[in-house]
Amino acid sequence: METTFPKGFLWGGACAANQFEGGWNLDGKGESVPDHCTNGSVTTPKWVTRTIRPDKFYPSHEAIDFYHHFEEDIALFAEMGFKIFRTSINWTRIFPTGEEAQPNEAGLAFYDRVFDCCKQHGIEPLVTISHYELPYHLVEKYNGWASRELIELYMRLCRVIFARYQGKVKYWLTFNEINAGTRPAGNLMALGTCRGYEGPRPGIPDDPQTRYQALHHQFVASAKAVAYAYRNYPEYVMGCMILFAASYPLTCNPEDLIANQQNMNQMNWFCGDIQCRGIYPYYAKRFFAEHNIQIQMEPGDLEILKEGTVDLYTFSYYMSTCVSAQDAGKEKISGNMVGGVKNPYLKASDWGWQIDPVGLRWSLNEIYSRYGKPIMVVENGLGAYDKLEADGSIHDPYRIDYLRAHIQQMAEAVKDGVNLIGYTPWGCIDLVSASTGEMAKRYGFIYVDKYDDGTGDLSRRRKDSFYWYQKVIATNGEDLSG
Repeated sequence: METTFPKGFLWGGACAANQFEGGWNLDGKGESVPDHCTNGSVTTPKWVTRTIRPDKFYPSHEAIDFYHHFEEDIALFAEMGFKIFRTSINWTRIFPTGEEAQPNEAGLAFYDRVFDCCKQHGIEPLVTISHYELPYHLVEKYNGWASRELIELYMRLCRVIFARYQGKVKYWLTFNEINAGTRPAGNLMALGTCRGYEGPRPGIPDDPQTRYQALHHQFVASAKAVAYAYRNYPEYVMGCMILFAASYPLTCNPEDLIANQQNMNQMNWFCGDIQCRGIYPYYAKRFFAEHNIQIQMEPGDLEILKEGTVDLYTFSYYMSTCVSAQDAGKEKISGNMVGGVKNPYLKASDWGWQIDPVGLRWSLNEIYSRYGKPIMVVENGLGAYDKLEADGSIHDPYRIDYLRAHIQQMAEAVKDGVNLIGYTPWGCIDLVSASTGEMAKRYGFIYVDKYDDGTGDLSRRRKDSFYWYQKVIATNGEDLSG
């Protein structure tokens, strides 16, 4: 059967260790930043606390307990037909504080079991090395990535896991949504530049100088990891991962066009340009000058960036937004570290994220024309309230509609000539939301009996979307009915 999507297309799903693993203090694991984050909601922000407080609920501590359910969960992924599964390594399972000289064997052995289980089911792991899982110790000691010390600590992690999982993992991403660091919301999860802070996440003090310096350290760390992998493990495919937030000028006013161009440069292109092209882009110079940002570099940094460019571009895509040169008084949207002006042509999710499937086709074309590298969409999905029926069924036609529309637009992008090689919808099994810290915002094809008060028996149930996605994979994206 001829299909639009190429033969061998990597259909699968995506999760992150801190959002679904649980087992936060088992087998030598140390405390990560998410372990210090409480639950929240669409209306109430989650908190970060400096100590683990008995009067607070920390949803990542158990999450959905993938730590003890991984065999069951991976079997369900295999039942859907997954070719690839994106997950991450929790840094503090391997180096509990981030500074140990020797890795924690129990943590390494856990991921051995996970990757072996994937392989037994014919599923290729796609592993994010750092997915919002910074050791909390490094926050308090170094102010996270603001310190250059973290480059070598990150490389220590990379050297260990690259050697340990040779033959088990082929695809690696250096940092999740690295460009989150271009926004104040990135201080906590992406950069860890929140030393000494306790309180609601939006209240974390912001300093653009600190953020962009921290980002520079991540760029150098990423490039060093990529170059090291190329030298020692030529079979590895090394990728970046960008939070791609498509944006459009609100009107055809040329001022809106320029405002949007600047937004696209800083939000979507800045990090990709450095990781794919190995250079700081031309437009960064003016941006830094106008925001009083001075990047401190060491001799050789620019050469390192050039040497360690990625050979795979991956990104998350959930929504789009509009940009106006004069946005005062205009209706704003909420979203995953994005925000922006409301687009009158789009509907929004229950969390205010504007749904824009056509924007995914546009984004794929823009990305491919800029970099010419193979692309994966490694996050895309709809967070929604799901109802568990009396008979145990979960009917989620809204999720099917969302994913169908986006897959249709991916198919159009492939017809356009984009070299798209894989698709891993976000939260293929229900998990803790990164932005709000809640379970009620469900993404999965698999329902997990776990709730925002910490109750639930953790049982797994197939949603209607489970069977729909199974059919999509079996037909290589041709049958989207249902």
